[in-house]
Amino acid sequence: MKKIPIKSCHKFFGNSNEDRFGGQYIPEILRPALVELENAYKNIFPSKSYQLELKDLLKHFVGRPTPLIYAQNVSKILQNEIYLKFEGLANTGAHKINNAIGQVLLAAKMGKKHIIAETGAGQHGLATAAACAKLGLECEIYMGEIDIARQRPNVFNMELFGAKVISVHSGTKTLKDAVNETLRAWSKRSQDTFYVLGSALGPYPYPDLVRDLQSIIGKEVKKQCKDYFEGLPDIMIACVGGGSNSIGFFTEFLNEKSVSLIGVEAGGKGEKIGQNAARMDKNSIAAVGIAQGYKSIFLQNQQGQLSPTHSISAGLDYAGIGPQLAYLGKIQRVKFVSAGDEEALRALEFFASHEGIIPALESSHALAGAIKICKKVKNKKIIINISGRGDKDIFITAKTLKPLEWIEFLEEEIKRIKGIS
Repeated sequence: MKKIPIKSCHKFFGNSNEDRFGGQYIPEILRPALVELENAYKNIFPSKSYQLELKDLLKHFVGRPTPLIYAQNVSKILQNEIYLKFEGLANTGAHKINNAIGQVLLAAKMGKKHIIAETGAGQHGLATAAACAKLGLECEIYMGEIDIARQRPNVFNMELFGAKVISVHSGTKTLKDAVNETLRAWSKRSQDTFYVLGSALGPYPYPDLVRDLQSIIGKEVKKQCKDYFEGLPDIMIACVGGGSNSIGFFTEFLNEKSVSLIGVEAGGKGEKIGQNAARMDKNSIAAVGIAQGYKSIFLQNQQGQLSPTHSISAGLDYAGIGPQLAYLGKIQRVKFVSAGDEEALRALEFFASHEGIIPALESSHALAGAIKICKKVKNKKIIINISGRGDKDIFITAKTLKPLEWIEFLEEEIKRIKGIS
């Protein structure tokens, strides 16, 4: 296998026009802000003082390293050795904090006073709000109206950290519209404001910056494998929305040709437009396009406008995919499958009852993908990235899995709040 470069080259991943993704497709008004960010990425980010401070924050604030857990019970059932990289034990409950604390620290070093960010499932917003509280910067989070409704616990916690959550009512009222609103806000106030982008996408240098900050996941996995077995795993599996957890998980293994890398997208509730968010799956109708500052593969209509998407997990409910993952999919280094809403819920129940973990709905897609793969292979060492905990999803999972009990609880709780009982 030809060695795969880890970083982008001249702002793109890939060489030919057909498999070249990334770039910096932005309005002129944002160019000074991105030039400033490029300079910070090249000069401040690799500096010894920044890296030492980041390392200290990752250890003493984030709580790294997160554990690699041998899933003994499901290993017996699925007839493979299953290991879980449990990012849910990081502060704020997901991998998002690795990137958020790194970008907020960079903003502080650049002399910025205000932070803006967008979020879908809320975990990136929560992590950014926590990082701002820790480092003393003002914080605003843009979030789609629908996502605010289905991720209310995260909104409450963001506000507890002192962040202002701004509801986005345009378009589909989900993540892609929150991204648009954040870019608009940044274009008006970039002089004193830093945009903390949540996934490994967007205009250069964000895909490189986010990947570098999330690559701590794969680096830890490589070390932690030695606690359990000699050599490398056979298969690594991660869910893919924009792709920050998966690219962070995969990067350390991109040039380990014996390791199969598999991304699991949101199959939603059907194959029609608007029923899923699968862009790389072989049955997807997604195509190459340019949106939100970068070239990649998007679910889009004939006019190139982003199509509506659906997933039970807000974090996977996005029309595009990070440019590096699009390139890795094109050259077949990362293979993609999809898992539907129901499959993710069944996987959540299966791993909760047998392994004592409550994965996020996003991570449950990776688990559902692993269950499918285990029907085709035996005695393989399989590591699954559990990108976050499922606490945030209780208003989705409880009403779906235990609807009557959940309604009864909510009604009683409302009575208690009102002092009726």
